[in-house]
Amino acid sequence: MRVLRYARRRMFFLPVGLLSVIVLAFLLVNALPGNPVGVIAGPAATPEELAQIESRLGLDQPLWERFVTYIGNLAQGDLGSSYYTDRSILSEIVRFAPATLELVILSLIVAAVLGIGLGTLGAYYKGTMADRTSRFVITTFQSIPDFFLALLLIYLCFYIAGWAPAPVGRLGLMDEAPPTVTHALLVDSLLSGDMKIFRSAVAHSVLPVLTLGIYYSAYFARSTYAALVPALESKQVEFARACGLPERSVLAYAFRQARTPILTYGGILLAALLGGAAIIETIFSWGGFGEWAIDSILQLDMPAVQGFIVAAGLGTLLAFTALDILVAVLDPRVRYD
Repeated sequence: MRVLRYARRRMFFLPVGLLSVIVLAFLLVNALPGNPVGVIAGPAATPEELAQIESRLGLDQPLWERFVTYIGNLAQGDLGSSYYTDRSILSEIVRFAPATLELVILSLIVAAVLGIGLGTLGAYYKGTMADRTSRFVITTFQSIPDFFLALLLIYLCFYIAGWAPAPVGRLGLMDEAPPTVTHALLVDSLLSGDMKIFRSAVAHSVLPVLTLGIYYSAYFARSTYAALVPALESKQVEFARACGLPERSVLAYAFRQARTPILTYGGILLAALLGGAAIIETIFSWGGFGEWAIDSILQLDMPAVQGFIVAAGLGTLLAFTALDILVAVLDPRVRYD
């Protein structure tokens, strides 16, 4: 019951946090330099045409009036429409977000497996050559920018070795996408039963997933190392060893003590990647949420940029709230008051 009350209190802060994100998104986008009307109309537009487009988009209204209209539309589930495609922003988010979710989830799995493995190796063999080697690898992973790592993997795995397909999107140029059901390509190809397309999608996913997985594994490794070293030196672990338990059981006890900070880091990285994988998506022509946001910013498509900030902010709030509740369930030391 105490956990449920704690969860209700955490859920109570969601609307407050979301309102803050909405206000920030509106003010930030409207403070951006540049005139979307001039971009839409083109350099040869007359003043009358510019005024007509400005009136059609509602940009001739005072800022406070536009904000009230924006809030009223949001209350009805309307995020507006794109200045260029006239498509609903909500439908665009539904269209692009699943691709990013696939990339983020697969990358976090790779990052967690690799990072926790390296962190555990260094913590368990602290002070030895294995520890120094793991720390060197971790430092190397973290010091290479993700975009440079992506280009390096493309050069080595595609251009030199030919192990990976060209970074031209989620499928090959001659592949036909499966029928759209969830907008998640891997899921849709499985639902359609087309294993050829599924294998092609997996092959085109390897490099972007490896890029983010290798880069963010350093964060998992550092948090695992920092949490596992004191856990392995704790009285509980010493008592477990004194009882003659096998090292596998001893390590499991240490992980139970260290799981909260590791899980917390995983939740933080999940929230960060929801909107932070845009550069990698662009390099690999992933066609996801972040790439759509970059294109919208370059075009000064204000409703799309606002929709991206609101959606990414909501995803972050939900991730952090779920993380807090999960930690409260797993860790009895959490205070509920």
